[in-house]
Amino acid sequence: MSIEHRRAYDGGMNTVTTPSWIRDAICWQVYPLGFCGAPQRREDLTGQGYGGAAGENVVHRLGRLHGWLDHLLGLGANVLLLNPIFDSVSHGYDTLEHRRLDPRLGDDRDVDALIAACHARGIRVVLDGVFNHVSDRHPVARAAIAAGPDSQDGARIRWSEGSPYGFEGNADLIELDLTDLVVQDRIVEIMGRWLERGADGWRLDAMYAAGTDAWAPILQRVRAAHPEAWILGEVIHGDYPGIAEGSGADSITQYELWKAIWSSLHDHNLFELAHALGRHQEFLDAAGGAHPLTFLGNHDTTRIATQLPDGRDLAAAYALLALLPGIPAIYAGDEFGAAALKEERAGGDDAIRPWFPDSPDEVVAAASAGQSAPGGPHPLELLKPEAAGRILEVHQRLFSLRRRERWLATASVRVDEDSLENTWAQIVLTPRAGGGGADGADGADGGDGADGGDDAAPAPLTLVLNLGDEARPAPGEVLEAVSGADMLDGVGPSEAGLVPAHGIAVLR
Repeated sequence: MSIEHRRAYDGGMNTVTTPSWIRDAICWQVYPLGFCGAPQRREDLTGQGYGGAAGENVVHRLGRLHGWLDHLLGLGANVLLLNPIFDSVSHGYDTLEHRRLDPRLGDDRDVDALIAACHARGIRVVLDGVFNHVSDRHPVARAAIAAGPDSQDGARIRWSEGSPYGFEGNADLIELDLTDLVVQDRIVEIMGRWLERGADGWRLDAMYAAGTDAWAPILQRVRAAHPEAWILGEVIHGDYPGIAEGSGADSITQYELWKAIWSSLHDHNLFELAHALGRHQEFLDAAGGAHPLTFLGNHDTTRIATQLPDGRDLAAAYALLALLPGIPAIYAGDEFGAAALKEERAGGDDAIRPWFPDSPDEVVAAASAGQSAPGGPHPLELLKPEAAGRILEVHQRLFSLRRRERWLATASVRVDEDSLENTWAQIVLTPRAGGGGADGADGADGGDGADGGDDAAPAPLTLVLNLGDEARPAPGEVLEAVSGADMLDGVGPSEAGLVPAHGIAVLR
């Protein structure tokens, strides 16, 4: 596979590369423990010696994802982005052993089968690497705590005034010291092990906590052996491009844009969105910022259908996710209008990490009946079950447009300030020369990347958002239009040549 040169690293002594396939990546993100109906806590963790033996009480639940792979493709996606699947105590972010599958999901054969099924369909698989912290029952944490902060074993974890440092105040999540050479060796070995087994990349959980200096030598070694692997770092705030550039990650989670999308649509304040899109363009222009992960929600956030009390405005949110430059990620269930509130309390994530039925055809019936696995995750809730099919169809239409206009992944974005109103925005998307953004990357096919290798660059597109109560004339030729009222209530599309009320139009 061709690899795109991105930027010099370490004073020019080495190079950092970005895999060419991520430029066309569209992700479908799944939280497997909830999705597959695993019990929320392990019942087989007894004895002080746990962690050195193979997992027991194996239940082969991971295979339930096979029934959803064609749905992933039908959305226009081509990457399965998995949240934690490794041996853990409860929610997956309290890891016990990174080398084996959580027995609530199955064993290594289940991982191999899922990767093989994905690759047979042309789907890439990205794993969640929870390396910043581990369960306090993890063998490394137990040894460090027993030996104390001034010991060789104690050097593997972080300490605070003589006590183990708990990630974000959680005493059961012990932060590893990622500057420790033994810890670095272990992370490199684990990342390499699963990449060699067929995984195509890693999401690095809480990458912001350890910082760029800790991650840079780790990722340099991983890249040397696996240059085609996609490295996505979870960063909540800060200098996104600088963090990617300094650490060697390909992509950073674009939380700033996520917040602006739901907040501006909720408040009907598109001036806020315009400001955020200006920032987004600055990130795209900066070294390291060309491939941000964009999203409307994930396993840590309130569902977008719950954030927007006027469900008609979901049409604008879906269009922004589908068409803005970057690498979009659909959180499983959002394509049906899943609704759930994240709460800041114990168990406050349960509703946003629900159980799913065996196939997408069963979603509406399962949600309407409140089905879930016995003793397992929260049932799936939908904003409006009768609208689920229409919401799915809108996703399919918008991401089909994204697939046809491949250059959108690295487009330049600006807002027409002259026409900007609280409830009206014209967002102009323009192909970049070379199609590769700040890193100068070409398309995966070796062409200019703007239009599947055609010599002539396509004309810009304009995404028009109308959050008002009246349809308005479209300022150009309409390629695609979505009425929020039709999507939600089936009232029928608006007239041709108009931007629907509480809807969108894509113009050329």
